[in-house]
Amino acid sequence: MNVYRQNARVLTASLVGTAVEFYDFYIYATAAALVFGPLFFPAESPTVQHLAAYASFAIAFIARPVGATLFGHFGDRVGRKSTLVASLLLMGGATVLIGVLPTYESAGWIAPALLCLMRFCQGLGLGGEWGGAALLAVENAPKGYEARFGMFPQLGAPVGFFAANGLFLVISSVLSDADFAAWGWRIPFLLSAVLVGLGLWIRFRLSESPVFAAEDEEKHRMIPIVELFRTHMRETLAGTFAVIACFALYYLATTFALGYGTGTLGYGRQQFLGVQLFAILFMAVGIVVAGYAADKRTSRSVLMFGCFCAVLLGTVMGLMFSAGSLFVIGLFLCVALFTMGLVYGPIAELLPRLFKARVRYTGASIAFNVGGIVGGGFAPAVAQGLADSGGVLFVGLYISGAALLSLFGLMSIRAERVG
Repeated sequence: MNVYRQNARVLTASLVGTAVEFYDFYIYATAAALVFGPLFFPAESPTVQHLAAYASFAIAFIARPVGATLFGHFGDRVGRKSTLVASLLLMGGATVLIGVLPTYESAGWIAPALLCLMRFCQGLGLGGEWGGAALLAVENAPKGYEARFGMFPQLGAPVGFFAANGLFLVISSVLSDADFAAWGWRIPFLLSAVLVGLGLWIRFRLSESPVFAAEDEEKHRMIPIVELFRTHMRETLAGTFAVIACFALYYLATTFALGYGTGTLGYGRQQFLGVQLFAILFMAVGIVVAGYAADKRTSRSVLMFGCFCAVLLGTVMGLMFSAGSLFVIGLFLCVALFTMGLVYGPIAELLPRLFKARVRYTGASIAFNVGGIVGGGFAPAVAQGLADSGGVLFVGLYISGAALLSLFGLMSIRAERVG
């Protein structure tokens, strides 16, 4: 009974922690697509403001590998539990502070500078969060259940997205556009304080990972990043390429699609958010399906199948977005986010398996977050430029190209690392 209770506590902690962190991350993405352009950047043109907001969104992806290195160092030397607590505090504090920032109209250049600083801190926190949460789940998993345990931190992504966009949908439905732009957008950021408190309460009740506890203290004296690049460079590069597709799919089906759908195509904010909230449920289903399939086969084979589906999906994006029907666009988003679940769910089991325990936190975190820069960091801004110059057809080809890169990374992983 104690084992079941401990497993439930670990899985709850990994799910709730990543859900809070991704909630914080996604409310920024949603606000960037809806209001941050005119609020925090000079009024040169709506397109320039939109691109500037997307550029600030990308700052966190640059910060994430820095956070992965910083928190990975302490996670591999000090322990998983305390590092996860620190990453949650940093992420939550930055998110709450965004909710009280002045706008460009009242503070000039200081406003976007502070916004970018807080976004950088968000990236630092999330850079250290994911790797620790994945290790927390996978290192406590019974043999044969690694991918199913690993899917719990992955489910934090759709849960966080649903909470973030659901709250924005409720707020925008009860407030006028003027009130939403003036102060309503701040509410989701301020409410993060409550969620962070919940996450901390759960994590303080955890014990240390048994795999880390079993490591020889002498091994904890090395510098993880140096050891990683000296002994696991091939695995780091392969893991980085393997995650590109999931980031590209996700941020093009959420952040870019929201901005393009409400801006260029002219759909209502509430209407489009509602479609995305429904579609995100398919991502959760995809994660669960992939988790069970990965334990029956291998994470690598499931990820390769998902990448192949993503290649095909990218070729029809232009046709479905130009159909003039929100139903057809919603159908694309459902399929895209289900596919994203397939190429995201097994990642939490695959990446830790590539690295020895003494560099596992650092290695998994760096691969995941550097892949995030390549796949998702600049994806909304690049996609907006592609759509403006050539149409959504080229955005779809961007997805196909990202999936091919991930296929290349997965094929380069040696069989003994994924068996």
